[in-house]
Formats: sequence, C-alpha cells, structure tokens
Amino acid sequence: MTGADLLLSTLEELGVEVIFGFPGGSALPIYDALYRNKKIKHIRTVHEQGAAHAADGYARATGKVGVALSTSGPGATNLVTGIATAYMDSVPVVAFTGQVSLPLLGRDSFQEVDITGVTLPITKHSFIIREKEKIVKKVKEAFIIASTGRPGPVVVDLPKDVMSSEVDPGCVDREINGFISSFQKKYQTTSDIEEKIDKAVRMMEEAERPVIYAGGGVVASQAWKEVLELSEKISAPVAVTLMGLGSFPYEHPHFLGMLGMHGTAYANYAVSKCDLLIALGARFDDRVIGKGSEFAKNAKIIHIDIDQAELGKNKNADLPIKGDLKEVMKKLLNRVSKRYLKDWLQEIEVLKSKYPLKYKNEGLKPQYIIEKIWEITKGDALIATEVGQHQMWAAQYYKFKEPRSLITSGGLGTMGFGLPAAIGAKIGRPDKIVFNIAGDGSFEMNCHELITAARYNIPIVVVIFNNGSLGMVRQWQELFYNKRYSHSILSEEPDYVKIALGCGCNAIRIKEKDEVEKAILEAIDSGRPTVIEAMIDKEENVMPMVPAGEPIYNMLGV
Repeated sequence: MTGADLLLSTLEELGVEVIFGFPGGSALPIYDALYRNKKIKHIRTVHEQGAAHAADGYARATGKVGVALSTSGPGATNLVTGIATAYMDSVPVVAFTGQVSLPLLGRDSFQEVDITGVTLPITKHSFIIREKEKIVKKVKEAFIIASTGRPGPVVVDLPKDVMSSEVDPGCVDREINGFISSFQKKYQTTSDIEEKIDKAVRMMEEAERPVIYAGGGVVASQAWKEVLELSEKISAPVAVTLMGLGSFPYEHPHFLGMLGMHGTAYANYAVSKCDLLIALGARFDDRVIGKGSEFAKNAKIIHIDIDQAELGKNKNADLPIKGDLKEVMKKLLNRVSKRYLKDWLQEIEVLKSKYPLKYKNEGLKPQYIIEKIWEITKGDALIATEVGQHQMWAAQYYKFKEPRSLITSGGLGTMGFGLPAAIGAKIGRPDKIVFNIAGDGSFEMNCHELITAARYNIPIVVVIFNNGSLGMVRQWQELFYNKRYSHSILSEEPDYVKIALGCGCNAIRIKEKDEVEKAILEAIDSGRPTVIEAMIDKEENVMPMVPAGEPIYNMLGV
C-alpha cells in the first residue's frame, strides 16, 4: 500500500464519494491510486478553479465536506479563489494539493509553491504531511476542522514522495489527539450561557416589535425548525440574508424576504422600526446593514453566533451570546413564553402591501424568467448563481422553500462561481433539477466548465441573462458615476449558443416572453446540459437599492 492508497482508503472511511480535480506531476501518485480505486468517483474539471467551486457547490447542496484535488504550483494556486469563496461563506471544503518531494522543498523547484502559506488567511487550517505514518491522522483532523464549529476550508499539502512511498498499515498513526481540541474549544458555548438565556428571554418578552435576522449560520447549524418555532412563539417576523435564503419558508406570513442593499423594502423598514433585533448566525455584513450607526438604531440587539470573532465585529449587541445556534435556540424555546403581537404583525402586513417587489412586465424580463423557473419547478430546484444583477433577481424572485437550495457566492462575490458550483450541486443531489442563473459577464469567466458538464453528461440548465454589459457595474455607473460606462459594455460578445454547442451542450436563444416556458421545459426534459440565452434589456436595473453607506431605509426604486 502506498501513501496515496492510504489517503484514498481514509477518504472512503470518511464517506467521501466524489473528488473534483485536475491531474499534474506532483499529484501523479494520487491519480495512480485513483486508477486502482473503485469506490471514489473523480470529476476532472477543465480548470482547477472549477474543481474548487464544484467541491464548494457539492458541500453547500449536501451539507457534506466537498473535496478538491490539484497538483502543485499553478495547480494549487488555481484553487485559491475557490478556497477564499468557501472561507467567506463558511463552507466545509478540503483541498488536497500535490507538492514536490520533501528534498526539493524550499529550493524553488519546478512547480513548487508554499500553498499552505499562500492560503493561510483564507483557511481554517492547513497541513503539509511530511510523514507517511501521519496520513490517516492528518486527513481525519482536516475533515473534523472543516466540518465542525464554524465550517470552512482546510488545505492538505501532499509531497510526492510521501504519497508514492510504501506504508506499513501496522505503523500508521490513527489517533486524533489534543491538537484538535483547540479548534473545538474555540466554538464551545460560554460558561455564562444560562444567565444569558434568561436575559434573552426577558428581552423577548418585553419587546413589542421584535424581528429575527437570520443568516447562513441557521443553515450551517441546521436550526431552521427552531427559527420557525421562535418566530411563531414570539410573533417575530423573519428577515434573511442572501446566505439565509431557504432557512425560513417563503409562504409563511412572518417571512420578510431578504434585507439589505437589494432586499425587500418591507424587510428594511421592519428592521428599522423594530425594538428588538434577534440576529441568528449572521455577521452584520456591510451589504446588509448599510450605514452601521443607523441600522436597527431603535432596537436592542441579541446576537447569537458560534464564532466569538463575529460578536461585536461590525455592530455591537446589547446581548452577545456565543454558542452553537441550534443548542442555544433549544434552550431559548424551552423558556420563552408565547406572545401574540397583533398590532406589530398587522403593521408588517401593511408594509408588505404598500411596498411589494415590482417590475414592469413588458418584453422579456429577467424577473419574469425567474418566476417561471419557480413555477415550472414548483420551487423544488436548486438554484446556483454567478454574481451580479442576475444573482439579486434570483434572490428576490425565486421563492426558496428549503435550506441548501440556493448555491451562491455571498461574501467574496465570485464571478464564475455558479457554473462549476451547479455541477457540484447536481453531482451531490442528482434527484434535484439544478439551474445556474448567470449574467453574460460572469458566464464568460468559467464558461469552459460546460465541457465538464458535457463530458460527464451532468444535466444542469444554465440561464444567461444577456444584457450586453457587466450589469451591476453598469448599474452603479448609471446611478453614481453619471453614466460614464467605463469598460462595462460588452460590445463584441461571442455567440454563447455556439460556445455551448461547441462544448457539447444543448443551447437555446430566446428573445420574447412567450418563448420562456417552452425553453425551460425543453431544457429540463432534454436530460442534457443546456444553455438558455435570454436577450434582456441592457437598462434593466435591480431595485430596490440602498446606495452604499446609506441607511437601509433610504432606498431607490421603492
């Protein structure tokens, strides 16, 4: 048994079913072992960035650890954007990178890069395995670190000679020792939790206008049922972040939709009017809170998060509580009394009726296409997105009804994420219809991954909103730069239909509203990866919009 064989057997033990990667010199022993392995599926992407995003999409869709694999040097550095994307959104990914043999380290050898050093700021932890006897131990530690506490990516660097050398299974170190406890201690609930729970209960029972602000931590901790129960128990409407979409049922009367820069007006107004804001697994991101001093300025704030670093980082809370969200919520629910705040809930309904999401339904509109995708899929699809206007339209107009149904880059805002992430999501959830909502600019970033979709016949549907521009950049230039469209107009675009066909996918171009339903049904029914190019108006903007640095109650387009 080689070190690489031992690596794969450990991954099997950990439940890994698929690896997304691209081979190269320093990773050859691992790929040789994959040739012999009959249990782990390998998806070869066109580019290592695609492998990282696919592993990320797989993790988001399934809740499991996603696994990416590359060679050393440029192969490893090509993973960096994908690792950073996972880090910003707290996604459990383990990235294995081939490395030059131990005697060549530190000598500027061919394709040598200190990838553990490069990724230090964007990982929970990183390892280089120098001893073959420690392969099992270190890989298991990597998976524990990636998946427990606040999830995130881990890099494991694998020197070629360690992977190719013979290993005596009887001499392998399999014990997870005290090293891992330092990570677990970081996320332990504080000793004063009972006192803080009592105070939180008192604050909730005194509030007349409570609002729950739910972030991606609700999904990571699987606390969506507890959030629903708390909302109903204390009559608190629920506003969600981009990463929190799907954690609260859209059809519930307490649902406010997304808040923030492109959130619903009624969510932003409700947060601005509330007297108690209960932040659950959220980090008070600048795109959510706008002008920090004005955000929920009339409210007391309870902030519950597993990561101490997030408490007070962007917004001070009257009651910060560190702990696993699901466990803290259970304690709260056991103590808080049921309240019906009729006046507050009626006020929320008035806001909803007065400030609905709206658009002019004339011609081929992206909002209409999103609504038709929801209608045809009955809300059961997984929606991956790129980053830009199309991302916000998807967040606004697709009614997400379950967790892990939106696969999007929130924190880093990575253009090119959606297509490979959709591939990973479909591999992880083959039972689901998977769409990638894209803009023409974002699609160009990683459109070559259509080759991956075609190679393995992964039947995703890519919808490109073609407005002949970098839409969100153009929107900002229109509104805040006096229409100086510097390098945001895509005047010489390629033919996306021909690109899709050349990659081995199906392709459809639509220009009229009455073509939408037929195109969507044809794409779904084809059983093949399919691109739908929708020719939309260049001037279509995402509204409402809170200008950067403004209070969230100051919105354009309301």
